[in-house]
Amino acid sequence: MTYVRAHEDYLKRNGITIGFCLRMVGLYSLILILFTTLLSACGKSQPGTETGNISSGADLLAAANLGKQLVLPTDDYLQLPQYRNADLARGERLVMQCRACHSFEQGGQNIIGPNLHGFFGRRVASIVGYPYSPAMSQADFIWTPQALDAWLAEPTEFLPGNRMVYGGLRNAEDRHAAVAALLRLTTNSPASTDD
Repeated sequence: MTYVRAHEDYLKRNGITIGFCLRMVGLYSLILILFTTLLSACGKSQPGTETGNISSGADLLAAANLGKQLVLPTDDYLQLPQYRNADLARGERLVMQCRACHSFEQGGQNIIGPNLHGFFGRRVASIVGYPYSPAMSQADFIWTPQALDAWLAEPTEFLPGNRMVYGGLRNAEDRHAAVAALLRLTTNSPASTDD
């Protein structure tokens, strides 16, 4: 009992109340919950738990094996079935994850990652002054929906050594929705303003 009384006396002498302690515990609990939630958003899906997932590393496209890419105007990409039929509302929700590190608007600032406005059809690591990782700086591909789809599926497999901390979107329908949303949100094409 004397230990409890001594502890209470210490708290009183230092102006620390039980209410203060409870608020601090609540605050730390909230921070822990938020941190855990953010980490789970960056985590990888378990293989075989979602439809349309990629089954093995052998199935993944990588920057090194993309091959020749077809660069089209944004409106033409949006007419491809996987993007024309994509759930745009879902895509816009999914790309909110991207907004944590990237801006989409023309003239927008680089945040943690580079600004994505106009990146479709642009060579990788081409924003002057942005501090790309050596892996990104040495890569040689064009950002197309095909490249972005492969990147989103498994960023560390697509380009080993890149610094993007993101677990990927394993579900193909989610990737199509996200790519369709980014096609609309990062360009000034007429289709990007259609409702």
